[in-house]
Amino acid sequence: MNSRKPTRTRKRRASSVSHSRSRHRHAHFPVSIIHFSLFQRGPRWAWVVGALGVIALYIWIFYYFFVGPTGFRWRALYGDAKYPGGYEIHGIDISRYQGEIDWQKLRSSAIIDGCPVRFIFIKATEGASRVDPNFNDNFEQARDYGFVRGVYHFWSNNSSARDQAYYFLSKVHLLEGDLPPVLDIEYKPKDKSIEEFQQDVLTWLHIVEDKYHVKPIIYTYFKFKERYLNAPVFDDYPYWIAHYYVDKVEYKGQWKFWQHTDTGVLPGIKGHVDLNIYNGSYYDLMHLTIGGNDEVEIIE
Repeated sequence: MNSRKPTRTRKRRASSVSHSRSRHRHAHFPVSIIHFSLFQRGPRWAWVVGALGVIALYIWIFYYFFVGPTGFRWRALYGDAKYPGGYEIHGIDISRYQGEIDWQKLRSSAIIDGCPVRFIFIKATEGASRVDPNFNDNFEQARDYGFVRGVYHFWSNNSSARDQAYYFLSKVHLLEGDLPPVLDIEYKPKDKSIEEFQQDVLTWLHIVEDKYHVKPIIYTYFKFKERYLNAPVFDDYPYWIAHYYVDKVEYKGQWKFWQHTDTGVLPGIKGHVDLNIYNGSYYDLMHLTIGGNDEVEIIE
């Protein structure tokens, strides 16, 4: 009798351990199912994040190669530069992106649609602290080689209009025969209303106008002007419109200059350069210049 009890006890214990191990094995099975289920669900949101990342990358690549200032812009889609018909006064605008220019070659050999280059706009300043590194050389050479020259300031939303205007005036000294100063404005600050933004633009224009006694030229693309600079007061300023790859200007108001492509190729300049036309005669162009209301010698 005593010998049987331990045996039964061992069997029960063995059975208990066996059932316990069995319960543990079965208890782990649903957990692994849950983990596998979460693993299956995880990639759904991961795929969304990954897809957004790929889209962002493509946008950046597209901007860098086609839209950015040193990219190929839209040339791959639209081909080489075309010239608007019916205009004879052609010009270009330059900055550090054109590098060192062979001015002799540009003067003697640069022909746009059968016409010589007459005027050149040169980038001078940006914001309230930046001067284009090629400005001084470009500014002097353009006049020395007989071009009608103009100078532009690139607007920044990081500095006040007053600071930018006085900084521009401290770095740029225009002479009689130069085109009126240009305000290149392409971005509106997000934290300001349209009315506040327009007042800032007028502040810059008024300060510079008081210095040179001519109305500055406003440069921007036509949709920007229609959206943000459509107040009647801005119609008093000469307008230089940026509008690419169209046969004619869609802007219905008055305009003086048209930047019609950013893929021009000319002797003396490495790479692409912006091409522009003047909406008028050479005589009209000279009368637009500083001191142009006086008698001006027209050099053909």
